[in-house]
Amino acid sequence: MSHTQLNNCKIVFSDFDGTLTYKEGLGPVFFDILNFLESKKVPLVIVTGRSLSWGHFLLTHFPFLTDVIVEGGGTIVSRKGKFITEEPMVSEAEIKRLAGFVLEFEKAFPNIRLSVDSFGRRTDRAIELHDLQDGVLFHHIEDFLRQHNINFSTSNVHLNFWCGEISKYIAVDYFLKKQSVNETDCLFFGDSLNDQAMFKSFHNSVGVSNIATIMDRLIHKPTTILTGDENVGPFGVLNYLKKNL
Repeated sequence: MSHTQLNNCKIVFSDFDGTLTYKEGLGPVFFDILNFLESKKVPLVIVTGRSLSWGHFLLTHFPFLTDVIVEGGGTIVSRKGKFITEEPMVSEAEIKRLAGFVLEFEKAFPNIRLSVDSFGRRTDRAIELHDLQDGVLFHHIEDFLRQHNINFSTSNVHLNFWCGEISKYIAVDYFLKKQSVNETDCLFFGDSLNDQAMFKSFHNSVGVSNIATIMDRLIHKPTTILTGDENVGPFGVLNYLKKNL
């Protein structure tokens, strides 16, 4: 996307944790991003590994947001007036298969608890990364997931796992086709391993500077990589938008 095209940006997509949050929390700069995009009349669609319940929270607490893609692309949550709709990206059969697998997982790893927000998840489940600091245990869990043909990825905060074909890009591509918007007229911001599907297939992707911590583990990298302390997380998002939009 050239500078001229940026002036006609149709939608900004962004990862949440580490990209729109700072030190695991929402700060004033997040509201600055919302206000700036609202002034430019450019929608923001958050694309996050967080739960379906988080999708409802974001839509009900931030009026500027009308669509959120949650659970790593598992569900598109939309608000039209007072009504919120949910559109899963996988079949009910895969959702049921996941629920059955969770019972097997809990038997195999009785000392590992699912994340506190897993009760609000539908198409995936999550484990807090800080509960998996033992590298050997982490690899045992990964092996167990592979043996049962369960897909998984890591974000900044979770190990997420699911059944079926789920990715941030699949959901974003589906969303754009429904909106009749060309992907090349949009931007994506990210910083995490589970953003790789977007980095691989999305034309205009931007990595905020804290992506440097995982750069050596990324197979697919963003087209633009920000650097410097001033471009960490949401500060990088806002700086880039103000400079280019």
